[in-house]
Amino acid sequence: MISHWRQAGGGAAALLALYACFFYELTGAGILSADEPRYASIAREMARSGDWITPRLWGAPWFEKPALVYWTGALGFRAGLDDDWAPRLPIALLSAGFLVFLWAEVRRQFDARLATYATVILGTSAMWIGYSHVAVMDIPLTVFFTAAVALALPWLRGREDARRLPWAAACLGLAVFAKGLVPLVLILPLLWEGRARWRDLAKPRVVGAFFLTAAPWYVACAWTNGEPFLKKLFFDHHIGRFLTNDLLHRQPAGFYIPVMLAAVFPWTAVVIASLRSPWREPLPRFLLLWLLWGLVFFSASTNKLPGYVLPLIPAWALLAALRLEAIRDARPVWLATGLLMMLVPPLVDVLPQALAQGLSRAKWPGPDWTWLVPAAAIVPAWRLERAGRRLEAFLLFALLAVGGVVFLKHAALPRIDRSVSARTLWREIAPQRDRVCVEEPLVRHWRYGLNYYSVTPLADCATAPRPLRVIGAPGAPPVLQTP
Repeated sequence: MISHWRQAGGGAAALLALYACFFYELTGAGILSADEPRYASIAREMARSGDWITPRLWGAPWFEKPALVYWTGALGFRAGLDDDWAPRLPIALLSAGFLVFLWAEVRRQFDARLATYATVILGTSAMWIGYSHVAVMDIPLTVFFTAAVALALPWLRGREDARRLPWAAACLGLAVFAKGLVPLVLILPLLWEGRARWRDLAKPRVVGAFFLTAAPWYVACAWTNGEPFLKKLFFDHHIGRFLTNDLLHRQPAGFYIPVMLAAVFPWTAVVIASLRSPWREPLPRFLLLWLLWGLVFFSASTNKLPGYVLPLIPAWALLAALRLEAIRDARPVWLATGLLMMLVPPLVDVLPQALAQGLSRAKWPGPDWTWLVPAAAIVPAWRLERAGRRLEAFLLFALLAVGGVVFLKHAALPRIDRSVSARTLWREIAPQRDRVCVEEPLVRHWRYGLNYYSVTPLADCATAPRPLRVIGAPGAPPVLQTP
């Protein structure tokens, strides 16, 4: 009976944590960045037109990305959700649902403790939380790619036959449907490790499952739109993105090293400790190969954006979980983790600035006593570790991480809404939209955001002057200028 109540309490706590991390204040800030308003606009148009094949952005065909995220957003609009919930809720559901799947799968293949370590590290890491709150392609790509690897892992380790490979292939196909051909590059370490049994991968049911999920939309869109679709998606946004600077996202070769360390915050110390894993053992070796191969591939690309490396974070979370189980004394790790969590309070000020102007231009606030609050967990975690209760020490920091997420959402999202999203400005414009035009140049994420909320893009002041003008200023949100 006691065990039953413990399991029920643990399940309730997990559901509460999932709600806090992925659904609480999901729309606390409006649609963000240059990508989210475009993807959401395409999804809304699909829902209205019923054309699920050709993506259209403000009336024109738009072939830069595959359609999976547009489909999920369109389903949100068809369900009657508003402009903020419709594109985001499917992504949040996919993210939270995947964590449940990951926990169950790691538990099935290993044990519940390792599953808890890996799932909590991934689910409360900064990049996973951040990208679960925006309707872009990175979470669907990562979810389906990682699911494919997880389902194939028992076969790779020689623990099971090829029964689940068709499901793994189907998930890989959905990853291709989410973001193009990148998953086919990232899967190479698994193919290499399983090369001795390559015939299992070539079976008709495995190949068929992949193509049945990956190919139909690509074939239909190519049949409908021909060469413009093929050129834009495959040549411009696959080959061109990798080799040329046409998309203006050029970064140095070492760009992803600090990105990866920040991506797993607040578990950076735990993850760094995983670099001392026993690489000769098959599972750590494969996870390291997954991580390093992806890092080399993305670093070799001319264009680099932080979210590109999200598919590598699950590998690092699993490595960290393995290390956390094997390490003799985790007290230094808990000390470093507690100190890192002291960064959460100042992030309330830093995060809105970083999103608006870039992290390098953000100003850190002066020291405050609130910074010390997270460090209060260090002493009890230290004592729990000494008593041999490592899981409890870990869960203490997990609770602190979830609390930090809630705190940041409550305190920072209203500022982000005002300083980064066009939603607040649109609410000022909406009652008098026919009298408003946009003075160019306007930073593109503001222009795209206004276009999204207005549905029909606002007039350009150069060609259709209006008495009220939206005017942008460098480093500041645009304003509505009245006569």
